[in-house]
Amino acid sequence: MKLAVIGGTGLIGSQVVRKLNESGHEAIPASQSTGVDLISGQGLDSALAGADVVIDASNSPTFDEASLDFFRASMSNLLAAGERAGVRHQVVLSIVGVDQVPQLDYYRAKTLQENLLRHGPTPYSILRATQFFEFVDAVLSWTSDGDTVRLPSTPLQPIAAAEVVDALVEVSTGTPLGGIRDIAGPEVFLSMNSAESRWRRRAMPGP
Repeated sequence: MKLAVIGGTGLIGSQVVRKLNESGHEAIPASQSTGVDLISGQGLDSALAGADVVIDASNSPTFDEASLDFFRASMSNLLAAGERAGVRHQVVLSIVGVDQVPQLDYYRAKTLQENLLRHGPTPYSILRATQFFEFVDAVLSWTSDGDTVRLPSTPLQPIAAAEVVDALVEVSTGTPLGGIRDIAGPEVFLSMNSAESRWRRRAMPGP
């Protein structure tokens, strides 16, 4: 099976490419560094040529209102290019509960992306994941103002990137879901600080 992995040089995409190729599939990474521009559509026809499946693990360069324009253009271009190429399955990586937080521009943008996919011409799957353990430090940085850190009070259930990769490979090589699958880590944390502490313990080498 030939699969085009959009965002195939990023944290998740690069691991998906490697795992698919190790499993005997032909996975092709597609990103800006390989000559693909999701906004203009440049390079997409070449990247998707002969692909059976498209996995979209790309991300917007910003998390503000501009992300709406990014996902509107990128999803529309991917669907059009996929239809021209005869792609049989479009897979998008999204966020658990993304449609429940409309006050956040980025979440509204990801919801828009999902809706475009649902109403597109190609059988699809949406894999929603909770926050990655690997991004906990970044979230703490985004929510910091000097010595003050403003963290959400809601419980968290972060997941390791490797588990997301495994799920993406499973979904993309299977029958299109025609819907959504949610995945989350095994532990629930009451705060981002406790999640960070556990991640640091996991990342520390053993004795």
